[in-house]
Amino acid sequence: MRRMMVAFLALMLLAWPAVHAVQPDEIMSDPAKESRARDLSRELRCMVCQNQSIDDSDAPLARDLRLLVRERIAAGDSNSQVLDFLVARYGEFVLLKPRFERQTMLLWLLAPLLLTGGGLALWLQIRRRARSGADVPAAPLTPEEEARLAALMSDEATSR
Repeated sequence: MRRMMVAFLALMLLAWPAVHAVQPDEIMSDPAKESRARDLSRELRCMVCQNQSIDDSDAPLARDLRLLVRERIAAGDSNSQVLDFLVARYGEFVLLKPRFERQTMLLWLLAPLLLTGGGLALWLQIRRRARSGADVPAAPLTPEEEARLAALMSDEATSR
C-alpha cells in the first residue's frame, strides 16, 4: 500500500507541469515573452469555465485567448495594452481580478461594508442585551412555583 502511495505521489509530481493547458505549439520562442504571456494568461478568465484562468483551462475559447495574448505580445503590445484590448473586446468580466473603477466599486467595497455592518450590528446587540439584562432584576418565584420546583427536585433525587 505504501509503495502505491509513493508511486502515485511521484506520478503526480511528474505530471505537475502538465497541469497547465498551454499546448506546446502555443509556446513562444522568446522565454521573456512567454513568461509575460503566462503571467497575463493567469489574470484572464476563461469565458467557458468562468472561475478558471485561461492558463489552466483546456477549453477551445481559452486556447484562442492564449493565442490572441501571444499575438499581441509578439506585435509589441505592453501588458496593459493587451489587457485593455481584451477588456474592450470581451468586457471587464474577462479579468479574474477586476480593476478598481467606478463601475466595479460596489464589487470591491461590498464585502468590507457588509463585514463592518455585521460587526457593528453584533456589537450594538451585545450592548443592548447587557444593558437590558442589568436593569431587570429576576422576579421571585410564586409559592405555587416553589412547591412545584420542590416536588420536581424530590422526584429527581428519588429516581437516582
